[in-house]
Amino acid sequence: MYKNHRISLVMPCYNEERGIPEVYRDLPACVDEVIVADNNSTDRTAQIAHEHGAIVVLELKQGYGAAYKAGLRRATGDIIVTMDGDGTYPRNFIPILLDVLIDEGFDFITCDRTGHKDKPSNWLRVFGNDVLNFFIWLLFWFRVRDSQSGMWVFRRKILQHLHLTSDTMAFSEEIKLEAMSQKKTIRSIELPVYYKERHGVSKLRIWHDGFYNLFFLFRKRFGLLGAAPPLVEPPNLQKESNA
Repeated sequence: MYKNHRISLVMPCYNEERGIPEVYRDLPACVDEVIVADNNSTDRTAQIAHEHGAIVVLELKQGYGAAYKAGLRRATGDIIVTMDGDGTYPRNFIPILLDVLIDEGFDFITCDRTGHKDKPSNWLRVFGNDVLNFFIWLLFWFRVRDSQSGMWVFRRKILQHLHLTSDTMAFSEEIKLEAMSQKKTIRSIELPVYYKERHGVSKLRIWHDGFYNLFFLFRKRFGLLGAAPPLVEPPNLQKESNA
């Protein structure tokens, strides 16, 4: 619990047996439950997650977004924190981000890693992120510094307002588009965090995923993706289903 709010951590994982112990190494005590969405891992991801006390949800449909959806549906916290299972995102920032969300009355926080992505080996990822950021501004008329970040902190109740269609890497940019464009309903902010070296092998296919995510933005903008059910039911439907 944190300030009377139950906290869930959701991580989509594909072959992250090396990253999960790193996440748990300095995980704050305020996290009440950890949901590991195992996306058909071929290593010991599920076993290691179980050993560390995580709730493991198996998602057979391959894809970053598909795994996230499975994990978010299972989460029970009032506030959800997300991050990849590779140990790159700072767990010690979780209480700070929760303070901002709760004390300042925000509904959705997305984290910006761009101040820590200036290594030469990452220049292509940085460039691709910048291109996608530009097209988000061009197509949707709001600015974001790190459209591909996978660390978010948000109130679980906003999921009823988000129409999340992507089962792929584009899920990361789509959740920001959905949350940050609904300014009258959802109060959002982007905050900087640092970014660590990953544990294990990256699953990102830079050129393939980059072009796909760019194409996704155009399809999203022009309404070519169809409808998607919310990941949580509105309160009135929840009451009816429990009656």
